[in-house]
Amino acid sequence: MFSLTERPIIVPPLIEVLRDPQVGALATFEGWVRNHNHGREVLSLEYQVYPELALLEGKKIILEAQERFELRQALAVHRWGHLQIGEAAVWVGATASHRQAAFDGAEYIIDELKRRLPIWKKEHYQDGGAEWVYCRH
Repeated sequence: MFSLTERPIIVPPLIEVLRDPQVGALATFEGWVRNHNHGREVLSLEYQVYPELALLEGKKIILEAQERFELRQALAVHRWGHLQIGEAAVWVGATASHRQAAFDGAEYIIDELKRRLPIWKKEHYQDGGAEWVYCRH
């Protein structure tokens, strides 16, 4: 359902878990570390997480999406630790009988993960600085 990992996200096995002859659609989202944010050149990202709470909340989000959008299955994986430019930070997959439900379910999952998970992101910049971004106050 929902997992955390320090290792790179390997997508093909995740898709295989979701494969099902009863579904007609798979929608995925993969978030990558980009090299810029708000006009600053980013060299890398560092994610810190409160694992016990993140796992509980992630599972809750998946269950909500399955119920709300009639998803057959859904998975999400979020990285933590130090990530380099171009690496996947998060992956979401949602399956349903029809494409719109899969699209809507995947979008709901990524939006809620970003909003509700206790995961904090620190950007490391080209100019030598680093700061925590998008932290809730």
